[in-house]
Amino acid sequence: MRDVWYGWLLRYIHANTASFFFIFMYIHIGRDMYYGSYNHPRFVVLLIGVVIFIVTMATAFMGYVLHMGTLSYWGSTAITNLLFVVTWIGIDFVYYLWGGFSVNDATVNRFFSIYFVFPFIVLAITCIQILTIHHNGSKIFLWTSNNIDRLSFHPYFTYKDLITIFLYFIFIGYFVFYAPNYLGHSDL
Repeated sequence: MRDVWYGWLLRYIHANTASFFFIFMYIHIGRDMYYGSYNHPRFVVLLIGVVIFIVTMATAFMGYVLHMGTLSYWGSTAITNLLFVVTWIGIDFVYYLWGGFSVNDATVNRFFSIYFVFPFIVLAITCIQILTIHHNGSKIFLWTSNNIDRLSFHPYFTYKDLITIFLYFIFIGYFVFYAPNYLGHSDL
């Protein structure tokens, strides 16, 4: 935090934005479940969204392990030990992932590499999901069943999204500058 200029700002923006990313992801999933966006023909969009969610959780786990504090060490040991139960390849896969027979420096190096690559994978899968949404259509309201009642993207959704983004920057600014450790764990 103090080795580079404004390192504290970069760290707090990264940590709080990651927490808000998951909050918004849960809100998005809840909204889609409420509106029934998983029904035919948008079921493929839901499956792609689940893949995005799993890869994002894996990315967050890799980032959590990079601290390599006591809590991160035992968290990485416990979570990677869950892979032992995979038939035939579980033990070999865990030892390969660890780079040895326990969590060590090789594990952190591998997790850092994965942590760097996974956001690009999430971006690619998100682009695929957006293309699938454009192909299958989206379900915005419960009462909308045909294209006559749909709204155009601009100006309604453009302005709505700009207001949401503006409010998000105010909200994240409060957490970054006034309560930077509120969403984090005290041991980290």
